[in-house]
Order: sequence, then structure tokens, then C-alpha cells
Amino acid sequence: MDIEFNSLEELYKRLYPALTSKKNELKRCGYEYIKEKDIWDYLSKEKWIDSEGLMLSTMVSDILNTDNKVINEYVEDILKKRSDLDE
Repeated sequence: MDIEFNSLEELYKRLYPALTSKKNELKRCGYEYIKEKDIWDYLSKEKWIDSEGLMLSTMVSDILNTDNKVINEYVEDILKKRSDLDE
């Protein structure tokens, strides 16, 4: 049975439990400032950008198995760019 989503928001809500689990793992590893949206942004802009026909199970696996340091580097880079724009 294929599950189809009518919007990215609907997909995000469906993946939210996995995103929350990854956020909690990151928090336990000392990355307390990383939010679910940061994980979503990293994967959707870096890993899934050119993907087609992704299965929900693949997306959950990507969320749970992406290296914490890679997500942290992405978030730090975004924060640095924002800081540079504010100056």
C-alpha cells in the first residue's frame, strides 16, 4: 500500500516522531540547540534534494541514522551565515 502526501507539511507531521527521536538523541550527545526543523531542513536540502519516489521507511532510516556531527555542522553553518548577515 502506497502512502501519498498532499503537502510537505503533511509529510513532516508523519515523520515528526522520528525527527523528535533524533532530536532527543542529539540532545543526549550535547547538541541541545538542534530542533526537529533543523534535522528536516538538513535532510530535505542536502540528502533528499534530488531524490524521487522516496519511501517513508527510507526517510525514517535517514533521519535516525544520519551522523550527529553532520547535522551539527549543517546547523552551525546556517547559524554562522545568519550571524554574518546580521553584521
